[in-house]
Amino acid sequence: MRIWNRIIRLYKRCFWSLEKRALHEGVIMGKQNRIESYFWSSAEPYLITIGSHCDLTEGSKIYTHGGARVARGEYPDFDVFGKVVLGNRVYVGSGAMIMPGVIIGDNVLIAAGSVVTKSIPSNVVVAGNPAKFVCTLDEYIKKNNCFNVGTKSLSPKDKKVFLLVQPDEKFVKKGYIQVPD
Repeated sequence: MRIWNRIIRLYKRCFWSLEKRALHEGVIMGKQNRIESYFWSSAEPYLITIGSHCDLTEGSKIYTHGGARVARGEYPDFDVFGKVVLGNRVYVGSGAMIMPGVIIGDNVLIAAGSVVTKSIPSNVVVAGNPAKFVCTLDEYIKKNNCFNVGTKSLSPKDKKVFLLVQPDEKFVKKGYIQVPD
């Protein structure tokens, strides 16, 4: 019996999409999401709800509990959980972590590496550890629209050819960090 369980687990890992695996584990999910990593970090994926048109990029994680083991010395059955809800059109950048009990509104961009410890309203961009408000989504689009090259419908090969001939002004550039005197 054990060998069959191992074979079934291996089959699921090799042949099921991450979205199908998440749904099988109990994640409640809308339509047309892009899942790039095994994002649920606990045995309670059924406490996670994800809307539609969301991107969970490589290395992003969603936590529904944590830290209880420390309290179990005094309280052996100690367990604390928090449901996590992502609205529609949420982008979770690479390596971002969403903590238990967080609710994220619609149209939210979470920057790579962010640690989300508080709920986020709709239509904003957040970044950092802990994640903080950066700007509204409208401000982000307005600021970056001049860099929009419209390549989404191109094949990877055509996109490469197109991007390699663009002038430097078409690419985002970041300013330098302020160094104290």
